[in-house]
Amino acid sequence: MRDKIRVKHYSLRTEDAYVQWIKRFILFHGKRHPKDMSAPEVEAFLSHLATQRNVAASTQSQALSAILFLYREVLGIELPWLENVTRAKKPQRLPVVLTVQEVKSVLAHLDGRNWVMASLLYGSGLRLMECVRLRVKDVDFAMRQIVVRDGKGAKDRVTMLPDSPVEPLKHYLEKVKAVHEKDLHEGFGEVYLPFALERKYPNAGREWGWQYVFPASQRSIDPLSGKERRHHLDEKVLQRAVRTAVREAGLTKPASCHTLRHSFATHLLQSGYDIRTVQELLGHKDVQTTMIYTHVLNRGGRGVVSPLDRI
Repeated sequence: MRDKIRVKHYSLRTEDAYVQWIKRFILFHGKRHPKDMSAPEVEAFLSHLATQRNVAASTQSQALSAILFLYREVLGIELPWLENVTRAKKPQRLPVVLTVQEVKSVLAHLDGRNWVMASLLYGSGLRLMECVRLRVKDVDFAMRQIVVRDGKGAKDRVTMLPDSPVEPLKHYLEKVKAVHEKDLHEGFGEVYLPFALERKYPNAGREWGWQYVFPASQRSIDPLSGKERRHHLDEKVLQRAVRTAVREAGLTKPASCHTLRHSFATHLLQSGYDIRTVQELLGHKDVQTTMIYTHVLNRGGRGVVSPLDRI
C-alpha cells in the first residue's frame, strides 16, 4: 500500500491516513483479507462510519478514497458502484470571517515568528501548510510576491507579499541563515527536496535558497530517507499561538489559522477587487468555491435593506 502511494507521489500525511483507514476496515471485518471482501463489506463499513460513528462527510469520503485506492491500485480489483452506502450529510456552512479590527486585535497578541506567519496567512491568503512549507527562494522581496509551489491540487500560483511583514521577515531570515550555516559547519544543513531533485541536483539540498523559511528548532530524522535534517516548523505551533491570541483578544468567534485566509478573501471583495482576481490569489480551481465569500458579504439577492431599518 505504501509503495503504491509513494509511486504516485502522494504526501506522507495522505499515506498515513490511507493506511490507518485500511487497518480500521480490516479490523471492522474481523481481520479478513481485503481480497476476500467486496462491495457489500465496503458498504457496511462506510455506512457504519455514518450511522454509528457519526463522522463528517469529508471523513467518510477519505475512508472511501483509501479503500478504493487499495482495491484499484494494490489488489487490481474494480469494485461495482457503491449504491447502498449511507452517505454522511455534507453541511452547507459559511466560513468564519473576522472584521479588519478583529484581525488587527489578533495580530496584536502575536509576536516574532508567529506574527510574521499569521501576517502572511492574512496578508497573502496562504493556507497553513503552504506557509510552513515556504522555501527561501520562493519569497521575492523585489517583486513583492510569493510563489506557492505544489499547493492544493499540486498547483503552483503567485500571490502578493504585503509590505508590513517585509522588514520583520528579512530580520528573521538573517537568524535562520545563521542557524543554517551552523548546521553546515556541523556536517548537516541538508533539507528535503521534492521528487527526484535530490538525485538530479545532489548539492541543492544544502543551498540557502532551498531552505525552509520557517524551520523547526531542532533537527530530526527524516522517516523516508533516514537522514538527519532540519524539517519545517510543526504547524501545531502556529495553530496554538493563533488560538491563544484569539482568546486573549476576547473574540467569541471560533477563529483559527484558516480564518485568516477566509478574512483575506472577504476583505479583498469588500475593497472592490474582482472575484476572478481573488480566485487566482487563493488558488481555487472553480470560481464557485470563491463565491462562498460573496454570501458572507451578504451581497446579491440577499443584499437588501431590512424594512425595520426604514422606520
